[in-house]
Amino acid sequence: MDELTNLKNDLMNAIDRLPATKNGKWIQRTLETIVRLSETDIDRLDWKILSASVGDMERAFEIFYPYRHTRKVAIFGSARTSETAPEYQLAEEFARAITQQGFMAITGGGGGIMAAANAGAGVEQSFGLNIQLPYEQGANKYISGDPKSIEFKYFFTRKLFFLRESDAVALFPGGFGTQDEAMETLTLCQTGRYGPVPLVLIDRPGGSYWRDWDRYLRQHLAATGLIGRDDLSLYTITDDIQTAVETIRNFYQVYHSSRYVGDLFVMRLKVSICDRDLDFLNREFGDLVASGSIVQTTALADELDDPTAALPRLVFKFDRRDFGRLYQMIGKINQMGGDICLNTHPETK
Repeated sequence: MDELTNLKNDLMNAIDRLPATKNGKWIQRTLETIVRLSETDIDRLDWKILSASVGDMERAFEIFYPYRHTRKVAIFGSARTSETAPEYQLAEEFARAITQQGFMAITGGGGGIMAAANAGAGVEQSFGLNIQLPYEQGANKYISGDPKSIEFKYFFTRKLFFLRESDAVALFPGGFGTQDEAMETLTLCQTGRYGPVPLVLIDRPGGSYWRDWDRYLRQHLAATGLIGRDDLSLYTITDDIQTAVETIRNFYQVYHSSRYVGDLFVMRLKVSICDRDLDFLNREFGDLVASGSIVQTTALADELDDPTAALPRLVFKFDRRDFGRLYQMIGKINQMGGDICLNTHPETK
């Protein structure tokens, strides 16, 4: 009874503070959802799923929050890769190189490629998003015990934070889990539910793992119309670490981030582009615009309290049909800043 009384008091106090709370509207909606659910006839298991998933998110929100302005790279790959395998050495080298550029690394916290990436990045620049499994998946020695090692009960909450917190994705060869992560990431990029971010598939020098995978996509998906040809622009395949690092770094050379304001797609840039380049974008990528044209502007009225309010914007009504073409457009934009952007820090967002 004392616990119930304390909960009641906590809830009443939280409700009283809502009008003055920064995110009061969203807290109210969450509480309303839980109240509505409490009045329905759902099963005990449903409540256990809800409670555990919210617990997963609570821990992850708190741990990631201090690092919210640092760009991060999610690194996926097999837990079964041995320390002597070329892919292990590549993952370690890649993680070391990407953190030297100012990014942090997010792995699944387990063995194989995940351990290699945590080793390369170092514990200070690493996160490990582990999953509770009865076998195979214990936290690796490079991240175990660190506050940034987070244990999740559910795969779906773990995946949520992999992508929510990452500004790039690097995939090394792996099994079902890696293939699942690759396909889900591509699906979310293709549909605009994640990104735009760079997606790099890294193989051993001369390896064919991702080339064979790419051949399958081209022959059985793109050639038959199951995906669009431009969807193949969502990712880059390489067996060179420097190319992988530069692909990620260059993605944020001029492009900074994007969001929707109503029906407008707002693309924030680190520097303004000239009128000639704006004309080029309208000519070459006008097919992405549902109506009107691509215009360059300052922050919109709804963005004035945004931390990026000082950045210039490209604004247009995106038809949301071809995100592969949008990635191609970002690639062109990143070639428009010249040397002016070389001293900016891609890891800051």
